[in-house]
Amino acid sequence: MKKLNITLTVALLLLGCFWLSPAVKAASDLPQSTKFTEIDVPGSVFTVANGINPRGDIVGAYVDSNGRLHGFLLIKGKFTTIDPPGANLTVAFHINPEGAITGLYRTSSGNIHGFLLSNGEFMTIQKPGTTFTVLDGINPRGDMTGEYRDHNNDVHSFLLSKGVFIPVAKPGAALTDVEGINARGDIVGFYIDSSGVFHGLLFSNGSFTTIDVPGAAQTFGCFGINARGDIVGSTIDSSGNDHGFLLSDGKFTTIDFPEAVATDLNDINPSGDILGQYADSSGNEHGFLLSK
Repeated sequence: MKKLNITLTVALLLLGCFWLSPAVKAASDLPQSTKFTEIDVPGSVFTVANGINPRGDIVGAYVDSNGRLHGFLLIKGKFTTIDPPGANLTVAFHINPEGAITGLYRTSSGNIHGFLLSNGEFMTIQKPGTTFTVLDGINPRGDMTGEYRDHNNDVHSFLLSKGVFIPVAKPGAALTDVEGINARGDIVGFYIDSSGVFHGLLFSNGSFTTIDVPGAAQTFGCFGINARGDIVGSTIDSSGNDHGFLLSDGKFTTIDFPEAVATDLNDINPSGDILGQYADSSGNEHGFLLSK
């Protein structure tokens, strides 16, 4: 799923946004008081919602009618396009309480760079000596998670704190990918084991915990974690169907957008608002917000 070639597909996957496979909707365990709201950038042919902060500001990506990928910011119903100078492909991943946004952009040379957008200013962030760096999560302190690709095309995950790149690698894993980070510094993501199987992970206080959703064929990953430790992510069942999940107080809850053929979850804020994307019966992709 997350094989790292510099293509539009992989750019989306790097954000914890999967191309969704056809599926049969599973029953959701959600209470009836929850509300789904579809998120589509006007005029777009594809929208994915990636990150949400405590205020409810949302970031993500969309494909325009010309097939170009842009980032977006959604505040109180208003969409703003996010494209760093010189970008020909952009994805926004997460947004912290102060409104700082992380993501990636590609230049005409084909290089992938991480970016931080803060107070209206873009800052390119690149692991020294590389031409491929992605920024995923960001917490209130400004600590960021991400990945880079070295000269051997091997992928490495990191925590970027106070200007220092700190490696994050689960022992024995073939690949480790880090995604969301909360105020305590807890990090979620996924890893691929030596057999090629995906597992969710939590990295907290220097220790790794595997997260496998009961009954799932694979747990593709954990992509968002809020301040109280609630985690959202995505699974695939034995029939190849995608489902979202919430892990809260030790309990797993399946979440599927109504009538969707596939659902994935990307982030959760302190209020419990959940962000994700779904595929409809025609294969079209839409973002959504699940609020209480």
